[in-house]
Amino acid sequence: MTGSAEGAERTPGRLAALLIDASAEAISAAGGHAGGVYLRSGTPGLLRLAVLEGLPGPLFRPWWRLHVDRPFPVADAYRLGVEVVLPNATETMRRYPQFAASLPFQFGSLHVPVSGGSTVFGVLTVLRPSASDATELLAERERLARLAEELGVALEKLKDEDPSAVSWEGGPECVRPPAGRPPAGRLGRFSWDPVTGAVTADEPLNLVLGRAAGDADGTVEAFARAIAPDDAERILTALREVAGGRSPALPLYARAADGALRLVEVWGPYDDPGRPGTAAVRGVVLDPGPGTVGDAAADLLPDGVFCLDRLGTVVYANPPAATLLRRPRTELLGRPLWEGVPWLNQPAVEDHLRGALLSPDPVHFHVRRPSAHGRVPAAARPFAGDWLALSVYPGPDLLTCTLRPGHRMADGPSGVPDALAAPETAGTPSLAPLYRPIVLAIALTEAVTARQVSAVVMRELLPAFGGRRLAIYLLQERHLFLAWESGFPKGFLAPFDGVGLDERLPGVETLTSGRPLFFDSMQQLSDAYPGIALDATEGARAFLPLIASGRSVGSCILGFDRPRSFSSEERAVLTALAGLIAHAMEKAQRYESEAALARGLQQALLPRRLSEHPLVETAGRYLPGTQGMEVGGDWYDVVAAGDGIALVIGDVQGHGVQAAATMGQLRSAVRAFAVGDRPPDEVMSGTNRLLIDLDSGLFASCCYIRLDPVTGVARAAVAGHPPPLLRRPDGRTQVVDLPGGVVLGVDPQADYPVAELRMEPGAVLALYTDGLVERPGVDIDDGISALRVALAKADAPPSPAGGALAGVANKLTATARHTADRPDDIALLLATRRAAPLPGK
Repeated sequence: MTGSAEGAERTPGRLAALLIDASAEAISAAGGHAGGVYLRSGTPGLLRLAVLEGLPGPLFRPWWRLHVDRPFPVADAYRLGVEVVLPNATETMRRYPQFAASLPFQFGSLHVPVSGGSTVFGVLTVLRPSASDATELLAERERLARLAEELGVALEKLKDEDPSAVSWEGGPECVRPPAGRPPAGRLGRFSWDPVTGAVTADEPLNLVLGRAAGDADGTVEAFARAIAPDDAERILTALREVAGGRSPALPLYARAADGALRLVEVWGPYDDPGRPGTAAVRGVVLDPGPGTVGDAAADLLPDGVFCLDRLGTVVYANPPAATLLRRPRTELLGRPLWEGVPWLNQPAVEDHLRGALLSPDPVHFHVRRPSAHGRVPAAARPFAGDWLALSVYPGPDLLTCTLRPGHRMADGPSGVPDALAAPETAGTPSLAPLYRPIVLAIALTEAVTARQVSAVVMRELLPAFGGRRLAIYLLQERHLFLAWESGFPKGFLAPFDGVGLDERLPGVETLTSGRPLFFDSMQQLSDAYPGIALDATEGARAFLPLIASGRSVGSCILGFDRPRSFSSEERAVLTALAGLIAHAMEKAQRYESEAALARGLQQALLPRRLSEHPLVETAGRYLPGTQGMEVGGDWYDVVAAGDGIALVIGDVQGHGVQAAATMGQLRSAVRAFAVGDRPPDEVMSGTNRLLIDLDSGLFASCCYIRLDPVTGVARAAVAGHPPPLLRRPDGRTQVVDLPGGVVLGVDPQADYPVAELRMEPGAVLALYTDGLVERPGVDIDDGISALRVALAKADAPPSPAGGALAGVANKLTATARHTADRPDDIALLLATRRAAPLPGK
């Protein structure tokens, strides 16, 4: 029991180690400078970035989570199971404009699915320098495909040990990429056995720590103090985290007794070959040693110079840099730039750093250093503080940054320099209008429903301006109704839902006047609207009118955690973006109205009630797809066929009104053939010819079963449809393997062989469409197997809407009913045979 528990605890560490090693090898194999692994998560359809190598995690937080249906290369590689090769930025923009707009830099990328057996676990991704076209990357693609295959095999073995082990929750492991050259300093290695507490250091590490070879290693606490007295607790915490199966934030910088910077990396635990059965944590300590000649020379330069590793950590800063950044060198070295210099923690600086990390060209920009005297009046703020000119030069292992006092750049339209505004308080993200509207615009073009538009605003717009709360109201019959809210206290906005346009509220007045309203604080809002209900925060608020082509659509509320003022540029950009949102909302409302009409057409074509027979009980369920709100072509039917009964299910390819109309024609044709009690093969052949004669350009799958309720003999014909399932009275459930013909609408001479099966009294036959068993990244056979297991277990009490079979149908569709994003329609038809009454009974 103990050994199994410890192994289970080490599983996350083993998974991380596999992914980190694969990522490092992939970067080297593809000639990249950064990469990582996306892995499936416990949330259906959501991928998480498990490993990010060569890039700072905080700068790429928007890409930590990715839904498999988003138009991004990683999502396509996972969902479709194919390599996605983007040799350069031009090809990226052509194929994935939203991805290119969010990272508009000169780089290429390779994305390869990681599969084991029939399971797609994730995607191996490498970012690399641009190439002219994909043919230049043939060798890199082959190497990357081989690594992805090897990783898939390893993950499959890990899954066999623990089926829940190969998924990822939380943020990524951020690690340094393989070094472009060996370190110049001294490097020593060590291992620690968490069970016995024994610490073993090699001779180079003893030299680094100034110990004789024969000195006892002592306790792990003493060992940590020998590395870095003031940072011993951090080192111990990292060691214990790794021993427990977690990975610390890497790299770990610490300071020796003389103040020199040391780098500590740990990994494991792995079985110690010298001591089988033990799990040793291993690590290295790098002591860069005295400053290099280059560092000494840089110390004498009049301009500021500092260096960042590829995780954004400051590894060198000369005295002028410390002076210009107003931070002591001891507070800069070994810390991420955005922690060492909090006022650089703003979106535009992050954007420039991303550019330097992803593309080979240097970036140059100006940033205003905040006033050393604290807050200043809003009117004087554009001229408060002073400008610094910052240049970032990319390198294989380091970013070299130069810093010098900068002159004011050419003034923008408002008279304020067209550059970055410093945050008003240290540590507060800049709210300057730096957000590229193209990103929001492209994302909005792919949003179809009002809810999808609101989600895009929440995901793309709000974080860029530092907001924490969002509410969107839509206008209907001169009242504003709440369409989306996020971040507000539960129930706070309920009293404002459905308010009329005669109410004196900022959300109403911004719409009726067409003017945005900005309030620096809640006190300012309260003064303007006495008695208005306020939530607990003291932050600023922006009320934006949503007006499209002169038509009022609704209003949008942005909430911030702290008081702040809005510059004229910020007001102009937010107002313009509100116009984009309004147009998207108007399109969504029009689309949803049209979709509602199409849904009504589709519902009219589905059977309102199923034909009944005293010896047969049936139950049908239909769930429309939710993505895109387009109607589909799935249908089911039960038809009296002579002295028997016909069970029918079908799926017309595609979505939209045409698919629904074609479905209605096919359903009518099958019903007519069934009423005439034609054999199953003739039903399929006749319907096939009808679909070809319609010349709709569509094809359809279908399964037709004619059941004799008295004998239980069923004769079936299938046209490219998923196989039925049969649950016997004793609970054993099987996939019914039926010979089939091609889908309807393709070959006018197609044959549809008839197979025979027998249904015992109490047996349940299940017909379904592929929407019930298909999932992104999962083989359809696995989905059918899961449905078979669910049917075997689905004993249900009678449903309020019908008999026991209705309860089974509810259970089999329960997960799909509660899934917000269903990419396809779902149809399910169940039938069970009752025993015939004995004569005279």
